[in-house]
Formats: sequence, structure tokens, C-alpha cells
Amino acid sequence: MDHHPFGARELGSTGVTVPSLGLGCAPLGNLYRALPERQAHEVVRAAFAAGAGYFDTAPHYGAGLSEERLGRALRGRDRATYTLSTKVGRRLRPLLPGEEASGEGFVGAPARARVRDHSRDGIRATLEASLERLGVDAVDVVYLHDVEDHLREVYETGFPALAELRAQRMVRAIGFGMNHSGVLARLVADLDADVVLCAGRWTLLERTAFDDLLPVCLRRGTSVVVGGVYNSGLLADPSPGAPYNYTPAPAGLLARAQQLTAVCAEFDVPLKAAALRFPFGHPAVASAVVGAASPGEMTENAALFTRHIPDELWHTLVARGLLDPDLPLPLNDRARPGAHP
Repeated sequence: MDHHPFGARELGSTGVTVPSLGLGCAPLGNLYRALPERQAHEVVRAAFAAGAGYFDTAPHYGAGLSEERLGRALRGRDRATYTLSTKVGRRLRPLLPGEEASGEGFVGAPARARVRDHSRDGIRATLEASLERLGVDAVDVVYLHDVEDHLREVYETGFPALAELRAQRMVRAIGFGMNHSGVLARLVADLDADVVLCAGRWTLLERTAFDDLLPVCLRRGTSVVVGGVYNSGLLADPSPGAPYNYTPAPAGLLARAQQLTAVCAEFDVPLKAAALRFPFGHPAVASAVVGAASPGEMTENAALFTRHIPDELWHTLVARGLLDPDLPLPLNDRARPGAHP
């Protein structure tokens, strides 16, 4: 894969490249609301049209529905034209008689149960089932998903199983995906991860990953894919009742998000554009994955991502106390989307 309109960044030293903007595929699994099948396909088409050919999914998303829909939408596409990641750690099985599915935020999911499984055989079986749903021979990246409460199994069997798959060239890049940056930092320090997907901890409102995870990634040569750049909604639309980490935002954070909006407006920059660009001030960041529930949302994200943001905006946010002075800023000479760190 040689060409991305957003520029290509390599994950670790794996040879796997990703565009700076990718599509998070949880909405394809009916996250919070049902998406018609045709609309799911149109979202994927819009991602290709925008040049955001990195797709991140998981068995957890709609109990396999996201992977199935993504697979159908990718059918017939040249496999060399996109990068694909999925996750392991939750194995799916058919529901037992009388058993009810746990939606976990997803609606209208297939009749499957999620089972925590970090065993060697479980991880292989989980990946094989994902490949079948996706209709591909291989994915590029596999993340261990939300394993913060299962670290003993990760060290004993989960990560060794992934490392074995990488050694056998069954997958090219491996790592971890979660929103606990401190746990990610420990795992990156201890284990040979190529990439981590960190959601919500490196944003305009949160510096947590800057303090714990990002320095370790830089030292270890581990790439970072950022998720949750809008902090689950607050940085997309900071109005009263807006969600932050999936619950209503505290008053102080809402006020800060509104102040960020006001400064961005002075420079005629939408807050969402600044939120998308901000993480790229750090050289460990390779890509941002953003969900979209309609082709219009995907197209909007791509347009926001490439919007010119004057350096003076970032300096003003620092001067007004809305960004800490020690944070790396995505200035135009070093963090242009697609520029190499």
C-alpha cells in the first residue's frame, strides 16, 4: 500500500502503513442505534473516497455485526488498497437456549454471547472467526481488546499467542486497544507491541497519555493510534448534557470545552477540526480512527481533518490557559496530516 491521500505512516517497524485518518467501525455494529445495511456500506465507500483506507473493527462491536458488514462492504476491493485491524480477547459463541444477549450499547445484534478468552487456542479461534466474518485471508493488525482487568492472562497466554501469530506471519502488527493509558504504558514497557490504540486519553481535554503512555511508546518505537478524539461527544458539540466518557460532562469540563470553541471561532476553525488535529503534535501518533454513522459524517471528518489551522490558534490556547505549556503542538511545519514525524 503505497499511496494515501492523508499520507502513510508506518506502525512500529512492521511495514504496515496507515493513513492519518481511519474509520472506527463500532457504528457499523449498531452502536446506540440501528444502521441500515445499505448505509453501513455507504460509510465504507465514503471512507475510501476520502482516502481514509484504515478500518478498525472488533468482534465486540455488535457481536460480530460490524465485522460482517465491513466484510460485505469490502468485498471485491483490492486487499492492497486498505489496512484492516480487529481485536481479540472476547470470543463469540451462539446463545444457549433461554439465554439473552447482552447488548453492551449495541442494538439489534446477532444472537451471540461474548466470552472473555485470552488462551492461545481461544485467541486463534477468535481471529479465525473474525477472518471468516470479514471475508479476508488476513488482517494487518490485531489488538488485545480492553484487557485492563485481565493482565495476568495477557502476560501468561494472551500476548504470547499474538506474538506467535506475528512470528508465523499470520498477522503483521500486534498490540493493545483500550482507554486506560496507564495500563497501556505498562504493557508497552514490558512487551514487544508494535502499536496501541488508545481512546480518549490524548485529546484537547486530556493529557493523561502524554504523561504515562506516549513517552514509553517513543522510547520503545511503538506507534499510537488515537481513538475518542471527541471524548465521546463533548468536543464534537459542547452543549449542556453533552457526553464525556459516555456520561454527561461535568460542569467544569463543559465550560472548558466551550472556551475552546470560542477561541477556535476567533480563528474561524471548527472545534472538531482542532480536536482531530491536536493529537498529531506528538511524534508517536500515527493515525486517528473516528467513527461515522453516515457517509456525510465520514466526508465531514475528512474535510475537518485537512482544514488549515493557523499555528497562532494553538499558541493562543496555551496563552489563555486552555492547553498546558509543556504539551507538543501540531504546528504546520511538523504535524501536517500525512507528514512523517
